[in-house]
Amino acid sequence: MDISIDVDDLVVDRGGRRVLDGISFRAMQGSVTGILGPSGCGKSTLIRAIVGVQVVRSGSVRVLGAPAGDADLRSRVRYVTQAPSVYEDLTVAENTRYFARLLGLARGDAERALEQVGLTAARDQLVGTLSGGQRTRASLACALVGEPELLVLDEPTVGLDPVVREEIWASFHELAAGGATLLVSSHVMDEAGRCDQLLLMRDGRLLADASPSDIRDRCGTDDLEQAFLRLIKGQVAA
Repeated sequence: MDISIDVDDLVVDRGGRRVLDGISFRAMQGSVTGILGPSGCGKSTLIRAIVGVQVVRSGSVRVLGAPAGDADLRSRVRYVTQAPSVYEDLTVAENTRYFARLLGLARGDAERALEQVGLTAARDQLVGTLSGGQRTRASLACALVGEPELLVLDEPTVGLDPVVREEIWASFHELAAGGATLLVSSHVMDEAGRCDQLLLMRDGRLLADASPSDIRDRCGTDDLEQAFLRLIKGQVAA
């Protein structure tokens, strides 16, 4: 498999404070990598560095073989923020068609994105009338227009009920099976087991970079939340 994300010794300072301190990891094509940790640990800053909108102090970030933020990546990488990135006064289909036009793509690409997230039945509804889970799906559909190679999602399931979260994670794995790479941040530890690779963060550092099964074995517990706590307390070598 090819390397989709290659981060080497990344250091970021913001507001006079070190937010990321020597982060290094690789994410492979067709994988789902989870960034997990408490609020304020640096997850969103790491994501901004990967999508090329964060000033870094030192280190390097390469995405799909190019420097993060390179102009050639604009049609290959999509970033979904915590807040739904859709227009409330347009229908679901109008939103996806708008993003398709921005990318010079056909209407069929917009329709396929709706099918991927299960929103075809709601295509003619105004986004402002949708539930929270449907808005998240609509935002994801807009990001999927044109089948990006890398999809970066910042807390995509926050505030959603368990059923919707399950459906959205199923969509993530379908995308990965199709060759896309996904980087998903979360502070919900029960989502950790859904990932192929886990980056466990605290205070701007990586406590672990491994598969869920490797972390369970290393920490001697099947409970990933307990494993995370053992790493924090220094009871297990990172």
